Amino acid sequence: MYFGPELSCKIDEETSYWLLFKRNEILLINNKVPLTLPEIDSFNLRKKLLRSQYLDQLDGRSVFVAELSSETVASEGMSFYDLRRLLGQIPEDLFFLAGKANQILHWDRTHQYCSRCGARTENKMDERAKVCPSCSFVNYPRISPAIIVAITRGPEILLAKGSLFEGGFYSVLAGFVELGETFEECVQREVEEEVGLKVKNIRYFGSQPWPFPDSLMVGFTAEYADGDITIDNQEILDAGWFTVEQLPKIPGMGSIARQLIDWFVHLRFST
Repeated sequence: MYFGPELSCKIDEETSYWLLFKRNEILLINNKVPLTLPEIDSFNLRKKLLRSQYLDQLDGRSVFVAELSSETVASEGMSFYDLRRLLGQIPEDLFFLAGKANQILHWDRTHQYCSRCGARTENKMDERAKVCPSCSFVNYPRISPAIIVAITRGPEILLAKGSLFEGGFYSVLAGFVELGETFEECVQREVEEEVGLKVKNIRYFGSQPWPFPDSLMVGFTAEYADGDITIDNQEILDAGWFTVEQLPKIPGMGSIARQLIDWFVHLRFST
């Protein structure tokens, strides 16, 4: 298990914090996210831990993440929550720590065997990686870069309803970066593929890890250049131009999608 060179001799697992997951659901005990081993033991959960990894530091304590067996049932005082639904409901730094934990577990779960020779992998001790004891192939946690872009046309912003969106909300466009592609090229391609528009003046906005399961969202702003909205009817179900006064249901607080929409709102009110 990788602890990091500065921690390898300092970790006390009994006093460490633990984040427990059952697949993509995080366990809360009495509405608390970071747990300790005494709490885990009191609910007889230690024997149900399938895998664990060192995560980070919080409040001067080491933090571990562990996966519970799929048969684990939440008893009184315990609840499993879809991590995505906790965005905006728990402190942002804790949400993204839990997100990092979920991403590490996903990587650990999906890299138990070497993709080159098929042998069972082991945790590399000096860095966060899996190493094959048979052929020495090293596999690091995967990060999948994606763009997300707010497109404006004068006093309007382009918002779309995606086929995978739950709750019928509208958001800005997003998509994964393809091989050999710059972020700016990805913005242009995704916008043209999804809504048939061309954009200009692409500018970097910010970034946010999005661990569902392993994305890094890189945000941009852009201006409408040409074209009429033509949706693909696969990834996008509806799209349109909206003013600040006419905004539809939009993503909740905390996501970079919401930050981009809030940027547009602030921009319109400040001009």
